[in-house]
Amino acid sequence: MKPKGQKGKAAEKVVHPYSRKAAYLAREEIRLKKKDRQRNDKATRLNSIGEKLSWFQEQLDPEKTAYTRKDACDIIERHLQRFDSELEQIELMNGIKGRQGRLHGAREAVIKQTIERERAQYEGIGFEIPDIINAKHLKTFREWTGDLKKLPNIKLRKVSKKGLDTKTEEEEKQDIENDDEEDLDEEQLDENVLMSDSN
Repeated sequence: MKPKGQKGKAAEKVVHPYSRKAAYLAREEIRLKKKDRQRNDKATRLNSIGEKLSWFQEQLDPEKTAYTRKDACDIIERHLQRFDSELEQIELMNGIKGRQGRLHGAREAVIKQTIERERAQYEGIGFEIPDIINAKHLKTFREWTGDLKKLPNIKLRKVSKKGLDTKTEEEEKQDIENDDEEDLDEEQLDENVLMSDSN
């Protein structure tokens, strides 16, 4: 027989829909959903950047220690043409007589939008690629194993088609030297910060 004071587990209190507790619970649920959505968005973004960088890593020539701006533009052109075979296959399937409607129309639209957006970036403000023009950053990029947690270590650079036609090789070498000097300045700054932290 149970003592009178213990009647088993107390029934969970029902929260009134207009109470402060209900408002708090609703806010908490919205916050958690938002946090989850942001986490998923970040994972998707990192995956797409990781795939793009992996593609560029596969295109690197193991013999080369540094790339020029023109070499980078050639690799970008190949990147922009990566969907050509898939688009041809979709056209072949849609070209078969007697077919009603278009097959893979959604995929075709996504590919065309992607190519259009990337081409506009390349011809405008610049297409973001791993910095293969700088030898130090190229070495870091070659050592990358595809781990998404190491993405912040890889320096990216915007390369545009606009400046390619007008720049001479001398100007290009000067740009590369300026980049190297900036990297040295950053390293010295980092070392000074580390020294001041240890004091």
